[in-house]
Amino acid sequence: MTESSERPIAVFDLDNTLADTAHRQHFLRARPKDWDGFFAAAPADPPLAEGVALAVRSARDCEIVYLTGRPERYRQDTLDWLAAHGLPAGELHMRGDADRRPARFTKLTVLRRLGRGRAVRFLVDDDDLVCDDAERAGFPVVRARWAERSQVLREAQEQEGRT
Repeated sequence: MTESSERPIAVFDLDNTLADTAHRQHFLRARPKDWDGFFAAAPADPPLAEGVALAVRSARDCEIVYLTGRPERYRQDTLDWLAAHGLPAGELHMRGDADRRPARFTKLTVLRRLGRGRAVRFLVDDDDLVCDDAERAGFPVVRARWAERSQVLREAQEQEGRT
């Protein structure tokens, strides 16, 4: 199969797109922030039905790719969560454990790499800055609006480069 005949890619964020992080955001309000607690609680995230349904539907026509700002050290927890909630198999791209760049930079770098020679059908993400930068770079975007907006999570994504 040549690259041009491969199925397009549908790229999904995790936190507040597929997984509801509301129950663990209190870890980010603490001073100092409890990042280990925040990520350790991720396996208990309830799925977000709208995001999960979109991923399942998209898998009919697209190769699914997951793109998260979660640190690499939580890979197995993340894979287990995806499988436990019936999400389609797909490549998982995670932030390096020491990478503190804002999500909009790390995710755009991966999107550009994925888009070389492959069609990216769309990116699904809840972070407006990630979505804005992806759109400016020419990627179609679906803005995940089905989770409650969180200022503490937005600050963590943009200012601290943690998720």
